[in-house]
Amino acid sequence: MDPSHPAELKLISFNIQAGTSTANYREYVTRSWRQVLPNNQRMNNLDAIARLVSDYDVVALQEVDCGSLRSGFLNQAKYLSRHADFPWWTDQGNRKVGMLAHAGNGVLSRFVPDQIEDHRLPGAIPGRGALLLQFGSGEQSLWIIVLHLALGRRARMQQLQYVAHRIAHQPNLIVMGDLNTGADSREVIEFCEQAGLLVPDRSLLTYPSWQPRRAIDHILVSPDVDIQSLEVLPCTLSDHCPLAMSIRLPDGVSLHRHAHGNDQQQESKPLR
Repeated sequence: MDPSHPAELKLISFNIQAGTSTANYREYVTRSWRQVLPNNQRMNNLDAIARLVSDYDVVALQEVDCGSLRSGFLNQAKYLSRHADFPWWTDQGNRKVGMLAHAGNGVLSRFVPDQIEDHRLPGAIPGRGALLLQFGSGEQSLWIIVLHLALGRRARMQQLQYVAHRIAHQPNLIVMGDLNTGADSREVIEFCEQAGLLVPDRSLLTYPSWQPRRAIDHILVSPDVDIQSLEVLPCTLSDHCPLAMSIRLPDGVSLHRHAHGNDQQQESKPLR
């Protein structure tokens, strides 16, 4: 088998809380300073996250800091790509609070997408986005969509309707991210109907990481995506647990590995 054209793909989706761990709800208040100031624990966490994701082919990150005071002006997606030995990465800065914080989405990949789209999602409070990556072209392409949705239901409805309109009728879809709601919510049910997606497992609890009780992180797929495995990884490096999936690529879909060691960032195409 040609290693540059794999038959299987290992995916992981992780809200990393800008590299900050949380041990209980009290720490959201008592250690809130870690959300605006750099600290050694954040760097230790990032190194541990790099080791965790290094075994995967495509990594979808939410709440990655794109470079601000709290991260020591470090682009965390770039840092993770280097320390986890990924040759390709991109990021999408969505919410910037002066110089204090710059939250967004990120992707690390061993394969080069043919197209990337940067979408700013609707909502009364700005700062949410979607990254759309297309590997290949036409019906023999694979689409990976990375989302981090709003806390409010009305905004989530608007955001998912926007994304569904963009990806409807595309083949081989995989949607990964923190949707901030369960798979049985009205907005996710309607989104799956509009986009032609399935929820592989509604019972995977990911939040809070210290005692998971809610299934708010998801990987949704097209019916033609052959899932080999899907699991929550027990992990306290963030306030969310990561969600990992292995798939067998649909017939005709071919991914091309990036030349190793080039550390290439590809700019996304901003769309409104």
